[in-house]
Amino acid sequence: MTVTHVPVLPDVAHQPAALARPLDWVGMDNIALPVRVADGQGGFVQVAASIDLAVDLARADARGIHMSRLYLQLQDGLARETVTPAGLRHLLRDGIAAQAGLATRARLRIRYDALLQRRALESGHAGWKRYPVEIEAILAEGHLQLALAFSVEYSSTCPASAALSRQANAERFARDFAAAQPLSAGAVRDWLQSERGMAATPHAQRSRADVRAHLRPQFDELPLVALVDAIETALGTPVQTAVKREDEQAFARLNARNLMFCEDAARRVASALAGDPRIERYEATVSHFESLHPHDAVARVSGRGSQ
Repeated sequence: MTVTHVPVLPDVAHQPAALARPLDWVGMDNIALPVRVADGQGGFVQVAASIDLAVDLARADARGIHMSRLYLQLQDGLARETVTPAGLRHLLRDGIAAQAGLATRARLRIRYDALLQRRALESGHAGWKRYPVEIEAILAEGHLQLALAFSVEYSSTCPASAALSRQANAERFARDFAAAQPLSAGAVRDWLQSERGMAATPHAQRSRADVRAHLRPQFDELPLVALVDAIETALGTPVQTAVKREDEQAFARLNARNLMFCEDAARRVASALAGDPRIERYEATVSHFESLHPHDAVARVSGRGSQ
């Protein structure tokens, strides 16, 4: 009978630290793993994610953490847990426990693209929109801190440019009809539908709201879809997916009813977040990627949610 000897491999991680001191965070960034997240329709869907996971190194004399344990625990944990407040708490608690006394707190960041189906404004068609999402969860002294960040794209039409365009249109109308007496509704309608009926158009641009909401962890699910819906409703002009001509005309009407400077957009976003009882505090940045200027117009706002 042949006896196989398993060699004892060296483990320098057990050597004492040369410059002993505790470390705030040690771990891994950009881990590629699948995660299960809410699909917005009462179920869950598996998506590809990029994950950062870290624990503190509380023992000053320890050279390092158990990195491979941390990775394997995360991989196994995500196979069992869905990304909910309770699931995140379990993942972080198990990550601390896997360090066998080296760590007292843990932090997890999950980045992925949420695909949400959106219906067209008039035609009944539907399409998919991508929303970049980042979830951050920290477990320290038994307390869970949760933050949900996401981005929403929308259209912004400049109020100043709209006013200047209306003035240019009015001046052309006055010139073209200076000698027309009396005016008929049909003649005016025909003029408005002709190329002469549009002397100027206001500038508009694709814009983006970047939101970070610090959540109260007593809720069962992360309210991504509800918050996206609230922001898009407050802004009034979310970018569209599948469109026919009737949808495009409806979108043009929405833009005319929702003329916005970046300051206006920031206040709209803040109003949607401030009234949500799931939010403890929030920060938001709105960016209008100007078609008039080679730079962006940006506004930032922060505040607290309702109690």
